This record gives sequence, structure tokens and C-alpha cells, in this order.
Amino acid sequence: MRRRSGLPGSDGGVGMSQLRLSVPLGPHLTLKNPLVTASGTFGFGLEYAAFGDLAALGAVVIKSVTRYPRPGNPPPRIVETPAGLLNSIGLENPGVDKAVAELLPALQDTGATIIGSVAGETVEDYVEVANRLAAAGVAAVELNLSCPNVGTGTLFGQDPELTREVTRAVRRALGESFPLLVKLGVLGNDLLAVARAAVEGGATGLSLINTLPGLAVDIKRRSLLLGRGTGGLSGPAIRPVALWAVWQVYRELRVPIVGIGGVVDVEDVLAFILCGAQAVAVGSGTLASPRLVWDLLEGLKRYLHQEGVEDVRELIGQVADR
Repeated sequence: MRRRSGLPGSDGGVGMSQLRLSVPLGPHLTLKNPLVTASGTFGFGLEYAAFGDLAALGAVVIKSVTRYPRPGNPPPRIVETPAGLLNSIGLENPGVDKAVAELLPALQDTGATIIGSVAGETVEDYVEVANRLAAAGVAAVELNLSCPNVGTGTLFGQDPELTREVTRAVRRALGESFPLLVKLGVLGNDLLAVARAAVEGGATGLSLINTLPGLAVDIKRRSLLLGRGTGGLSGPAIRPVALWAVWQVYRELRVPIVGIGGVVDVEDVLAFILCGAQAVAVGSGTLASPRLVWDLLEGLKRYLHQEGVEDVRELIGQVADR
């Protein structure tokens, strides 16, 4: 995957200490900067603590948690593809009991801002896990409604009515002011219809996009490479689709968005922000370069300094109406 250390600029602009990096994700959550981690590839954050200060990031979005432990899919679970990665992890996780009792307290001790990711097979699952994570002190909850690499359960995010139903149920459970994000893909019904349903159900922001479905073939063995057969495609290969989704939704709904999909350099971060993302999540790129999210934060600061942009919020959505 490509990486570039910085961007050219005029180098006559704003001093580093004057930069304003904080961004709002709805009325009740402000991140210290736009760089966050994507759910799944960063585990529960602790795996990366040796590579940088977790508290310096905008937020750590933890691996999706379910009501009960999940063993995940059979191996092989990961296959590299041109400009991307196929994964078929299958939402392996220890369940909400262990996450709340053991993993979240250790992550909280780092000072990180934590967004809890929730997955489930029923509306009741989402409500239960969201309640537990909120009570444990996460700053926000993200509903993973669109994971394509599991074999059971409903992809709520493919249907506007189901999206509205589960979002509304979680909103009622958490109360009116708790920050609530909904993570969507681009499959199923019209993206704008599903995104609008999530907002109508009470989402204060959207995470766009989840992985795309895909598979890889072993031509020598004449079989599928992933243990489950199919998986979710991430990496630079999906970035144009993700940018399109952010651009479309921001233009129509003007809702806070976390842009996700193939972020590996500072240009990618800026592209998502210009399309309308308030925050940008770094996912599979961290598997190749564990310090990537911190490097991108420093690169963003250099760009703002060089270009004389005092507040990163000045850039949000600048290409949205074009």
C-alpha cells in the first residue's frame, strides 16, 4: 500500500501551536482531532499502545462486540489482493461481559477517547450491548449494521426500515443526548435512503463505509482461498467508493460523518475531509504500518501549517457541492 510522508505547501502559514484540530461528531461529542481508528483492525487498542499514545488520537473505535462470545470464521481468514485485503474474521470477539470487565478498563487507563462498536443478530442484541458499553463509560456507540463477512444474522444496514428500527431502539435505550453513530456499507437499498433512516432513528452521525464483499480463488487447488469462501474487501481498492459515499451523504444530509476506506496517506485523509467527513478512520493500513494513524496525524498538522489553514473544520465539505 502506498504511503507518502507529507504534502507540498507554502510553508508560510499558521504556527503549529495555533492549529485548531478539534472536530464535532454531533452536539454532544467533540474529538481532539479528526484521526480515529477503524473498528476491527485496531483490536481493543491495547495491542497498539507500544507504538504511540492512544490518548493523542481523536478516538479509538474498538473491535465490534456482541452479546455473547463469538469464535469467528474458520481459517484462512485473510487474503491479500491488489490494492487491498480480504478478511473473513467473522466478528470474533470475547463478548460484552469480558469486554466490559477486562478490556475497556485497561484501555480507559490509557486516557483514550473510546467509541464502542456494537454488532448483533437481533434488535435486542444491539440494545443490550450498547447499554452495557455506554454504562462502562465509552464516549460514543457505533452500531455496526453492515458487516459482510458473517454467515448468520441480518444485515440491518441494507434495509431502511430495519436500520430505522434498530437505531431507534438503541436511541431510546441510551437517551436523547448520548452520541450514537451508525456504520453503513453501500449494498442493498439506496445508500441515501438507509442513511436518512439512520438519522431519523436517532443517529447523531454515520460511519461510511464498511468493507465490500469479495472473494479470492486458488486456481491450483481450484478452490476459494478464504475458509468461509467470501469476505470483506478493504484497503485502497475501495477508497473511491468510500469517498463517493461520504460525498453523497454529506451533500444530502449534512450529518457528521466518519470517513472510512483505504486511508494510507495524508492526501487520503484530506480527500475524505473535503468530501464532508468530520473524522477519518484508519483501518487495514495499520496492519502494514502500526504507527500509521499517528504518522497521518502529524502529516495533517504539517499540511495545515504549510497551507495556512488555522482550523481543520474550514476544510470539511469544500467539494461537497461540486
